[in-house]
Amino acid sequence: MVKKILIITSITIIATATPSKVLKNRCLNCHTQQKIPSELIYRRYLMRYSTYDNMKTRVLSYLKNPQIEASIMPKQFFLKFVMKERLDINDTLLEEGIDEYLRYFDVSGKLELE
Repeated sequence: MVKKILIITSITIIATATPSKVLKNRCLNCHTQQKIPSELIYRRYLMRYSTYDNMKTRVLSYLKNPQIEASIMPKQFFLKFVMKERLDINDTLLEEGIDEYLRYFDVSGKLELE
């Protein structure tokens, strides 16, 4: 019984520590190629909006209509990084991607409980 619990826990930890193919292909590959600091962006959203639901709403709003004025990043950020283009993706897939992105960078999921 203990062995089963340890195996399930290990699988869960490994699964949450690595991005899925969808997240990797749709988001992180582009961020990596353009050297966009994803963790920094996540932290800025977390500091400003503090709750998962607020962050999700703001990210969704930005991705549907990306504008410098609507971005969490300062205007100088866009001197170095290209402005995000509007995604041509249905809302369900977009929301799933945002959920996964937020879970992947969630700091509380990375904390060790002792």
